[in-house]
Amino acid sequence: MKVAFGADHGGFPLKDYLRQALAGKSYQLLDMGTDSAESVDYPDFAHQVARAVASGEVDRGVLICRTGQGMCMAANKIPGVRAAHGYDPEATRLSRLHNDANVLCFGADFIKPEDALRSLEIWLDTEFEGGRHQRRVAKMEQ
Repeated sequence: MKVAFGADHGGFPLKDYLRQALAGKSYQLLDMGTDSAESVDYPDFAHQVARAVASGEVDRGVLICRTGQGMCMAANKIPGVRAAHGYDPEATRLSRLHNDANVLCFGADFIKPEDALRSLEIWLDTEFEGGRHQRRVAKMEQ
């Protein structure tokens, strides 16, 4: 599975933590920036990762800013993207199982790094259930 990561300056440390924690596992990781704590605009990185997901260049995306909200809103503007906020492990699992979320967003100021990693691993390991949920996801795509 190919996973793209993007963050603004507020999410930069958590992005690096998550990428390093996943290094050596069976994922291909693509870092789409930012590369420092210098102030940048989150929509630039959200759109870059979201477009990579929507085009099929990568399978899934992970976006991080201070709250997770801005990244989630910006990513969901790209057709074909279903971005979810990773605030809780069970909600994160259900975002994949029932909603086929293909981008996961974290708020670095509101989650401990180890909790974000736990949610991310659950999200990456969860497959879309389909069935009755496929009909609902199709309606979102219209």
